Amino acid sequence: MLIYPQINPIALQVGPLAIHWYGITYLVAFALFFWLATQRLKHEPYASITQPAPWTRRDIEDMLFYGVLGVIVGGRLGYCLFYKPGYYLTHPLEILAIWQGGMSFHGGMLGVILAMIWWAHTRQRPWLQVTDLIAPCVPLGLASGRVGNFINGELWGRLADPSLPWAMVFPAAGPEPRHPSQVYQFLLEGVLLFVLLWLYARKPRKMGQVSGAFLTGYGLFRFIAEYFREPDAFLGLQALGLSRGQWLCVPMILAGVLMWLWASKKRA
Repeated sequence: MLIYPQINPIALQVGPLAIHWYGITYLVAFALFFWLATQRLKHEPYASITQPAPWTRRDIEDMLFYGVLGVIVGGRLGYCLFYKPGYYLTHPLEILAIWQGGMSFHGGMLGVILAMIWWAHTRQRPWLQVTDLIAPCVPLGLASGRVGNFINGELWGRLADPSLPWAMVFPAAGPEPRHPSQVYQFLLEGVLLFVLLWLYARKPRKMGQVSGAFLTGYGLFRFIAEYFREPDAFLGLQALGLSRGQWLCVPMILAGVLMWLWASKKRA
């Protein structure tokens, strides 16, 4: 088995100013999104759209700005509501203490959805046309975030068989070997989901199909990965032996399947 390498979470410090690796992984995620989204403009139907206006690089810049706000605000509020509602109800000012940690992917996703609804409305573009564009550009950003989790030595996995070659001891979690669940999530909901979605979206699809495929794919891969990830200590396992993350994935998977089926029945 392996020993967690105890990586310093601070990449660079100049006096009181500290730049954390986790913050850098967020910047990498946003940069990857921007580059991939500009590549998506070369795919159909975006390369041929002229109404209400052709898609441009400026559109991607604006979407990224709104998306960043959605990720940060939605991710933080989602964590407070989904994981510790009682605590933050009695300590409302700590909701603003983002530097203390605590972000939720599902909350960030909802924040981005609302931000894109607003952006699409102001630009008079179909909302699903917008989400179909950005969906394949998201997974590599998620993969970057999992690298940050690994560097921080957080969100480790459940206990693993010591004979498992890649089982890892995280000192903060005790002396027992565990699954490096951050790596599993990096590979599943990051790299693999990106490859599948990018290949799927390169061919013309009916509006909403790519978005539905993303919701379904992420939900399934996250649901699987949660079997290897240690549940939050203050929550533990819930009904049917599932984690809170798995339960949050259930409506996501259902919504994705229904969206894909609904889109498939529409005219091209």
